[in-house]
Amino acid sequence: MKSDTCSKPAISPAVATVLLVDDEPVSRLSMAARLKRMGLRVLEAGNGKEGLAILRRERPDLTILDWIMPEMDGPTVCELVRQDPGILSSQLILMTSHDQPEQIAEGLARGADDFLSKSASKQEILARVQSGLRAASLVRSIESTRDELRAKQGELERELKSAATYIQSLLPVAGEIAPHIDMAWTYRPSLALGGDLFNVSRWDDQSIYFYILDASGHGVSPALRAASFATFLRPENIRHCITQHDPAAMLAEANCRYPLTDDGNYFTVWIGSFNRTTHQLSYATAGHGGALIQRRDGAIEWLTRVQLPLGFEPDSTYELTTVNIADGDRVILMSDGVYEAPAPTGEIWGTARLETALRAHRSAPLGTTLPALMAEAERWHGSPVFPDDAALLGLEFRL
Repeated sequence: MKSDTCSKPAISPAVATVLLVDDEPVSRLSMAARLKRMGLRVLEAGNGKEGLAILRRERPDLTILDWIMPEMDGPTVCELVRQDPGILSSQLILMTSHDQPEQIAEGLARGADDFLSKSASKQEILARVQSGLRAASLVRSIESTRDELRAKQGELERELKSAATYIQSLLPVAGEIAPHIDMAWTYRPSLALGGDLFNVSRWDDQSIYFYILDASGHGVSPALRAASFATFLRPENIRHCITQHDPAAMLAEANCRYPLTDDGNYFTVWIGSFNRTTHQLSYATAGHGGALIQRRDGAIEWLTRVQLPLGFEPDSTYELTTVNIADGDRVILMSDGVYEAPAPTGEIWGTARLETALRAHRSAPLGTTLPALMAEAERWHGSPVFPDDAALLGLEFRL
């Protein structure tokens, strides 16, 4: 059974909405009729205050404002819109019967996007409204893209934070790691999340080994590659690969297992082992230069050799170097993010300043010295967050 009442067709969600704010009922009625004939959804307000409230509530695609109105005129509405973060991107057309250059300049300065004369032809009204709607569509598209990028950025930051938490869970527990050997560390992961890791493990009752590694690149992928390498270096895993406690042999095995990736990523690593019976430290390095001994008297010796990083040549061999450790000596391992921390001018902190800081804090306990060293680098950099991961691992020997 048909209804005697004809219902109005529903408005498509794709139909643009125009807010018309004019205190003259006849003028408003005439303009609203023209806008509706253009296929637009029209909202109406009789003064600026009412129009501003509707604009905030409805977020129309385009707002057409009369210049002179009671309570709040059109230019004042424009100013308030531009001060409101929720609606500041709204497209606003000022409608006036006085379109002198100085008035146009004032209206634009107070926040209007365009002008429309009350005596404008149908063609001009159509052109200016369509231009305003195109601009509104572009702004909405930009805002939508911005919101999507923010959401993706938030998701990426959460992933990086989760990965950083996982990476830090792999780091050792500070304290006495073996009789008469104390260990401390400090670590500042960069915002980009790098692949610097370090650890200390026992090989047997008389020997310990320790290392620092750096995966090239930044982000989750290098960090997880570093975690994989750290897992390989655990004693329960590496004993299945080599039969002797030899850092050079460890690096040779790692070189076979971690070749250069298709996109050119690689590892640098320093590994040392200490024998508590002979008091000898043996070490080997694959492109990593961040290791030194600080003797009890403050003298510093760098434990470095020129060697290729892992993965560049499948048959690379690594040279083993042995040094004697005396009572009170400290071995410090560090990532290059520490001594390459840049000042605001771009000048890096450098190893000379690092050595000066080490000597200045030599009498302090190891657990105090390393944070103080990091603080010196931070002061030089001018920020607590470094461009690259910054890691310091220290061992002090009481023999």
